[in-house]
Amino acid sequence: MSDEFPDRLSVDPNSPYYNADILSRDVGIRFKGIEKTNVEEYCISEGWVRVAAGNAKDRYGNPLTIKVHGPVEPYFRDKK
Repeated sequence: MSDEFPDRLSVDPNSPYYNADILSRDVGIRFKGIEKTNVEEYCISEGWVRVAAGNAKDRYGNPLTIKVHGPVEPYFRDKK
């Protein structure tokens, strides 16, 4: 496995951007220079992340998310 990140990655298994192999390596996200732990999805080229909006859930039990724009820097926490 390479240390390359996809342009877009999601933690939702129903998303077309979900990648279990990469997520198993403990991915960290720096957004605007600050480490975020509640990121549901990111896109590097468009410069945005989707973060959970508190404890709010939609009618299917999924967390409600907010899209926030800014520089996104994914990294591996495990440093293999």
